[in-house]
Amino acid sequence: MKKHTFTFMGTGAGCGVPAFFCECPACEEARRDPRAQRGDCGVMITGDTRTLIDTPPDIRHYFNREGVRSIDNLIFTHWHYDHVGGLGELEYMVQLLTREALPTFASPFTLESIGREFEYMMYCLARCPIEPFEELELDGVRYTALPVTHAEGTYGYLIETGETRLFYASDTGALPDETAERVRGVDVLAMDATYWGENGFPQSHHSVQECIEEGLALDAGKVYLTHLCMHYSEPITLAQLEEYLTQYDGRVAPAADGLSFAI
Repeated sequence: MKKHTFTFMGTGAGCGVPAFFCECPACEEARRDPRAQRGDCGVMITGDTRTLIDTPPDIRHYFNREGVRSIDNLIFTHWHYDHVGGLGELEYMVQLLTREALPTFASPFTLESIGREFEYMMYCLARCPIEPFEELELDGVRYTALPVTHAEGTYGYLIETGETRLFYASDTGALPDETAERVRGVDVLAMDATYWGENGFPQSHHSVQECIEEGLALDAGKVYLTHLCMHYSEPITLAQLEEYLTQYDGRVAPAADGLSFAI
């Protein structure tokens, strides 16, 4: 059986932790403790090839941290800046190293939006639109594009190997019914947990508590909280969050930048 690794490249919401403008307890903790620092969300699946999901603005730093020299496939969840802003970092990889357009998969709306913002980059991308519930297979891994409740054209991805079913949805509110049924019983669920306490945008994001409630209701084996803001609606430090999660006996955990595991 081919082995694959899933890596959280970044696990924070758009402003990162610490946010440069913020002096809340969570950001001050992150300035003292690198373990509490978070960049913008993205993940990588590694086997014989590397598949990257999203190109956050911090992507060059992630690649250097993980020792990555090139990627083979690119998938986007959606078109917001914190998920596409680092795309320009791939131009010279294509120009100088791979010398061929990078296979790039996303909803038609997302690809159109990226094309408008990064017109100069389009020669670097072999754009492959995927429709809701469409499947693609890359390096022995099946990816199913599942609609979520966020911006137009946003997908979460059901990621399946011969050993693991994992659902990754960095930005979503409560899952649509059909998506929820498709991911019921997954081994791993890594999902939006932007807010602590009050949810400022329930139509497009989860709070920590909502993510846990939905993940457990879907009978996910392990729930990772990602897209964590940590400083709104109410600041919470990583130490406080970890203490809160002890009640789940290891079934629920905060994702962390650089965290990897076999799938």
